[in-house]
Amino acid sequence: MNVDPRGGIMAAVTSSVWGYEPLPRVAAPLREQATDRVRAAILDLRLQPGQRLVERELVENLGVSRATIREVIRQLAAEGLVTVVPQRGAEVTSLSASDAADIYEMRAALEALAVRRFVQRADPDHVRALRAAVEEIARTASGSGSDGSDGGARDQLGAKDRFYEVLLAGSASDPLQQTLAGLQARVRLLRATSLSVPGRPRRAAEELTAVVDAIEAGDADAAAEACVTHIRNAAATATAELERS
Repeated sequence: MNVDPRGGIMAAVTSSVWGYEPLPRVAAPLREQATDRVRAAILDLRLQPGQRLVERELVENLGVSRATIREVIRQLAAEGLVTVVPQRGAEVTSLSASDAADIYEMRAALEALAVRRFVQRADPDHVRALRAAVEEIARTASGSGSDGSDGGARDQLGAKDRFYEVLLAGSASDPLQQTLAGLQARVRLLRATSLSVPGRPRRAAEELTAVVDAIEAGDADAAAEACVTHIRNAAATATAELERS
């Protein structure tokens, strides 16, 4: 809707995406702050897959220069969260159900290996940190609405990020970390999609708790199997949501 962004209708729409506060003038460069703001809007699904990112609107709503917005778009395109389409411009990356299925299969293989390496290589501090991380996932899931669907999406994503940070640190495998880093942005986009489905956050917490239980028991086979089960359940949820939308 091409309404003057200074008018009431557009102001209400854009404030729901970007928040009501301008970017603070703090030590971090404005480019980083703007990138964080746009990335969060994408991962929280306030900016929908396929939605255009219009430079003029970003400049007006974030209060930064056009040059800064172009740097933001380049950074998010490099992360895989934004796609630049010839003759159209930048838009939020839209993954097909078949792309999602491939990414989840790659995750299943790589993360099952990471779990096995964690059992073999992690020290007790890593194991305790992984237990704390999965308990945080459970708390964020329980803190959502009665149907598991509410607004703690950012907390849920942050808790999942910390879980995988500990898992990869304890796996002590640079090749695994580097390979999974290449998938990270698309994985987070799919994770945001699956966790937006009512009830999924709590089921995900239960599945990851089973992974940690098996790790603490020193059973690498059971831990890897529980990991694959978790990823395939997430895949079923996310691909169904992508097909529906």
